[in-house]
Amino acid sequence: MNVDLARLQFASTAIYHFLFVPVTIGMSFLVAILQTIWHRSGLEVYRRLTRFFGTLLVINVAIGVVTGIAQEFEFGMNWSAFSRYVGDVFGAPLAMEGLAAFFLESTFLGLWIFGWDRLPKRVHLACIWIVAFATALSAAFIMAANSWMQHPVGYRMNPETGRPELDDIAAVFTNPVFTWGYLHVLLASLVTGSIVMLAASAWHVRRKKEVDAFMRTARMALVFLVPSSLLMLIVGSQLGVVEAKYQPMKIAAAEAQWETCQPCSFSLFQIGGGQQDHDPAQIIEIPHLLSVLATGGWDGKVVGLEELQAQYEEQYGPGNYVPNVFIQYWSMRVMAYTGSLIFLFSLWGAWLLYRHRLERSRVFLRLAAWAVVTPFVMNTAGWLLTENGRQPWIVQGLMKTEDGVSPSVGSASIWITLVVFSALYGALAVADGYLMLRYARKGLPDAEDESEAPGASEADRLPALTY
Repeated sequence: MNVDLARLQFASTAIYHFLFVPVTIGMSFLVAILQTIWHRSGLEVYRRLTRFFGTLLVINVAIGVVTGIAQEFEFGMNWSAFSRYVGDVFGAPLAMEGLAAFFLESTFLGLWIFGWDRLPKRVHLACIWIVAFATALSAAFIMAANSWMQHPVGYRMNPETGRPELDDIAAVFTNPVFTWGYLHVLLASLVTGSIVMLAASAWHVRRKKEVDAFMRTARMALVFLVPSSLLMLIVGSQLGVVEAKYQPMKIAAAEAQWETCQPCSFSLFQIGGGQQDHDPAQIIEIPHLLSVLATGGWDGKVVGLEELQAQYEEQYGPGNYVPNVFIQYWSMRVMAYTGSLIFLFSLWGAWLLYRHRLERSRVFLRLAAWAVVTPFVMNTAGWLLTENGRQPWIVQGLMKTEDGVSPSVGSASIWITLVVFSALYGALAVADGYLMLRYARKGLPDAEDESEAPGASEADRLPALTY
């Protein structure tokens, strides 16, 4: 029971934290673009837009940091056996993230927030670009650690301790699961940030508030959303091929493919196919599509769950090596269908923009405001697919999840902290939702006097950023 409780606790905090990560990565880049346009054009409207979306970025970062800290403690509280076993490998990228990326991000975000009326414009602009770079760098270190759990590389086993030790850091950062997974996360983050910007802009345009200003950010959001959503689907497909090579059980479970097939069809929908039902009723099958998604070939072979289970029992010993098929099957489809829907929606917006009808399309503008939930659904489903598909391994092929929990932590302690975390995160969710909606609906800050007064310094002429 402790294993399930510990997994539930970490899953709830990790999924909640990951709601904020893509927004931070995507929005920091878009805010940096807005400020760059202001820096180069001198147009007051871009300064006001930078402040507006910068406020949303800072709110998101503040809540995101708080929710991420708890995970660091959980490694020691609930997963001490795991931390002890992989610490010589897993600790390196986590230390890099904390000592390099996080401090870089927090330091320059602080300089950016409080430096509007103090720093020269170029220095201040550099601060937001460093923040954008640091957020992406932070994700790189975390993804490197997670990808090592999916496909361990760059290590050797210490014969005395029986634990893996890092001996090739380059292998960790060239892990194919990492390279494709990290690119996928960056693209998903840009999609998330673009939709947040589009949703806020569409809300104001539909209400005829600062239409000229918010049409600029609506166009900008669509310019990034169309290619990033398309590339996200392409990279995600390639990531599936990579994972099918190193984690075939994950991909077979994502299709509820119990029997080995060649070529393999992809079912858009099915009834049954869970742990106790190996003969699902597949609805609307697309021939060869699963072969393409899993192998990259038209007639590729996908090994079924039953054959893989037999292979794993022979290799690792008795046990159940099949992950929760229901979660795998539907999280894969929720992720893929939502991502495809986002791409089609972005094409619709691009077509309206091309026809100069975006501002007048009340249906699109109304849907754009609600579309803000779609990337969060997509990102959550993607993490469920990735992490559930690794089970029962906490480190693929090296350590099972049941062996990674803390032996001295009882179920009562986990229940108490789970309830406390749930209540705390619920309160944070309410606070975040309130603040984001309040400042998103508030509109652009008033234009401030930036007159070229004789004797005034460059810093004195810059407006203050207030929250």
